[in-house]
Amino acid sequence: MSSRQIQRRIGRSDVSASAVGLGTWAIGGWMWGGTDEQASIRAIDASIDAGISLIDTAPAYGLGRSEEIVGKAIKGKRDKVVIATKCGLNWHSGKGNHFFDQDGKPVHRYLGTDGIAYELEQSLRRLGTDHIDLYITHWQDPTTPIAETVAVLEKLKAQGKIRAIGASNVSSQDLQHYVDAGQLDAIQERYSMIDREIEDSLLPITRRNDIATLSYSSLALGLLTGAIDPTREFTGDDQRKDNPRFSAANRQKVARLKQAIAPIAEQHSASMAQIVIAWTLAQRGITFALCGARNAEQALENARAGEIALEAGELAAIDAAIAAHLVAMDA
Repeated sequence: MSSRQIQRRIGRSDVSASAVGLGTWAIGGWMWGGTDEQASIRAIDASIDAGISLIDTAPAYGLGRSEEIVGKAIKGKRDKVVIATKCGLNWHSGKGNHFFDQDGKPVHRYLGTDGIAYELEQSLRRLGTDHIDLYITHWQDPTTPIAETVAVLEKLKAQGKIRAIGASNVSSQDLQHYVDAGQLDAIQERYSMIDREIEDSLLPITRRNDIATLSYSSLALGLLTGAIDPTREFTGDDQRKDNPRFSAANRQKVARLKQAIAPIAEQHSASMAQIVIAWTLAQRGITFALCGARNAEQALENARAGEIALEAGELAAIDAAIAAHLVAMDA
């Protein structure tokens, strides 16, 4: 493992991982225009070789497809990775609260005891492992008390099947209920230069309770890489096709931000994406930045960001550029 990769602890657990993590939503294909399995495996291999230990996946990413691909990629390398996967989006039982349909199957939010126990066994099978390092409730289930959910997660932890407990897509009230019910080690939430709401709502709670924060969509679905020019069109089931975030006007704003921070990027021999990731990791309360990669080149670029330490003056300059160029982004 690269000695230059920043390592951080997952809350109060005994699990530590690289600050830059590989997010594998796109690898599952769903909402990303399909997937190339071999290219995805090469991306995972490249990440591990570059010192990235944290790999984040979920059953809902392609109805098990992402977990299966991750499982193939980490075979024989399990000791080099920290696996984060999730539970609570169930297409098997019909229990809980209907959330959406995927590939013709109704997916429900369900975090009852039986649902979590079943989902865990399925994830262990797909991933080819006997334990999950960080097990996260994917979306919150309004039909199951959080105390019940935490109780079954703590039982699984006592059995050694999971090592740390996390929750994702929570409200401030949800988060406080988790804290009151037992030890919560991490939250996983959307956070980027243009999605900063959790700074006021969730991060004060996580800081008080020594809870790690994993940011997802750290590059805003690729918008903040600066690599998507204003003329690119998205097709098929790619979620960005009709997303106002990817308007031509927004892409122009990102282009101006890229130009503004170019001197900092040049100083570090870095791309805009790498500076964005490094900035994210420097924000108070953000412990890990999850970044998607669909090929080895993207994976290596993301990994390099974990070796960049921005100075206070550089962070201030980036903040000023954000304020100047990312204001009034289309939602």
